[in-house]
Amino acid sequence: MARYLQAKCRRCRAENQKLFLKGERCSTVKCPIDKKDSLLRKGPPGKATGFRMKKMSVFGIQLKEKQKVKQMYGVLERQFRRYFRLANAQKGVTGDNLVRILESRLDNIVYRMHFATSRSQARQIILHGHINVNGRKVDIPSYNVKEGDVISVKERSKKSVVILDALKLINSQGVVPWLEVDIDNGKGVVKQLPRRSEVLDLANINEQLIVELYSK
Repeated sequence: MARYLQAKCRRCRAENQKLFLKGERCSTVKCPIDKKDSLLRKGPPGKATGFRMKKMSVFGIQLKEKQKVKQMYGVLERQFRRYFRLANAQKGVTGDNLVRILESRLDNIVYRMHFATSRSQARQIILHGHINVNGRKVDIPSYNVKEGDVISVKERSKKSVVILDALKLINSQGVVPWLEVDIDNGKGVVKQLPRRSEVLDLANINEQLIVELYSK
């Protein structure tokens, strides 16, 4: 997978919105997005002070919304387009289905269960073979997790400093209602797949714009 190696806060500032690319650290450290006056004065990254952005077209707005969601979940275009086709083929609202598919990725579940502090860190943990699904090792970050699946940290990995540090934040951050986590045993259960309203860090995302973009 292609990787973005520049400062992650730069991407949030370009979108003028928190993308939570650093995961839970976005809530605990100072973020340029929180400095409204400074952000408005400086303008977009790479532009001179006082630079005025041109009014975006409808296509530009739709494209920007798609890019934000892709960046948040660390998904490339080909895979994201496949997720949209799956969402469109399912019953119900396509936008809600798309969010549910993205949330059911194993790297996202590991992040939501606080075995990692960000989705990018979760991908690394999975690729290194530290995670089991229903007792079997799974090293594919895009693996589709289903309702009732048990996600656990391998026995030899439970003393990993990275995982232990991530679990320390569970008391302050809490766990999303559709997951259940056993901190002592380093495992969790997917009670159900999330409803759109339960994905709070997508509150400022309008997935309908993405549906309109791909429906052209």
